Amino acid sequence: MAAMDVGFVGLGAMGRGMAARLLEAGHRVRAWNRSPEPVRALVGQGAAVATSLAEAYGGRVVVSMLADDEAVETLLLDPALLASARAVVHVNMATVSPVLAERAAALHAEHGIGYVSAPVLGRPPAAAAGELNILAAGEAELLAEVEPLFAAMGRRVWPFGERPAQANVAKIATNFLLACAIESLAEACSLAEANGVRPADLVGMLTGTLFPGPAYSGYGPMVAERRFEPAGFKLRHGLKDVNLALSAASAVNVPLPFADVLQEALLDALAHGDADKDWAAVAAVSRRRSGLPA
Repeated sequence: MAAMDVGFVGLGAMGRGMAARLLEAGHRVRAWNRSPEPVRALVGQGAAVATSLAEAYGGRVVVSMLADDEAVETLLLDPALLASARAVVHVNMATVSPVLAERAAALHAEHGIGYVSAPVLGRPPAAAAGELNILAAGEAELLAEVEPLFAAMGRRVWPFGERPAQANVAKIATNFLLACAIESLAEACSLAEANGVRPADLVGMLTGTLFPGPAYSGYGPMVAERRFEPAGFKLRHGLKDVNLALSAASAVNVPLPFADVLQEALLDALAHGDADKDWAAVAAVSRRRSGLPA
């Protein structure tokens, strides 16, 4: 496999591990981040510093892992940046709205740059281990171009079509289901505890019988034990994704009545200071509403 010249934008909790995996696979990485500390740490692993976004766009491929629509819009959808770019493809691995993905794809095409959406499933440890599941959509030749990068960062690529926005819809739908699972676990544990049943016993039975798998076995003990720090996925980002689901559904006239319940519960958690806790902390809302001790 030939080494690729990659600009990497966004070295947050996920991006750091993903960029490190590219380096370990032998790719050349030029890293850019708003704060310099993560860049310095990555340089210690062999990366070069991109002193500007233009430098990050100077290689053949740009990979970005930013927080939300606003960050992508502000930093990467600058026509002047794209006009001067040497990159042939941008792989956006953030969870963003389908509307933004469509606008980004069109703007990149105007400047002769391919655009791929590739949001991921997995927490920071999975990113560091190269065990992410990658949900990808874009033109077939572009997906083939960046496949070696996906192979370094993830254990499987799940294709969702040629329109980049399709991958973003799939990721939003997935996170909506995860939020539903966490809220239902929280309510079930509150019901159990209010009737004298230990939540940990309930979760142990559920994950060993009806609900095996990473969603329930991962979040169930967190809910039962009220273990919300350190955050693998911050609650404020969970609210963002539920809002994305509501917006995407509204655009195509699809009702998501339970999303309204989730939005209200997550806002309640934010109002009580839990924004930076793991989004499993929404369980505290159910406990408060049930009159259970904090």
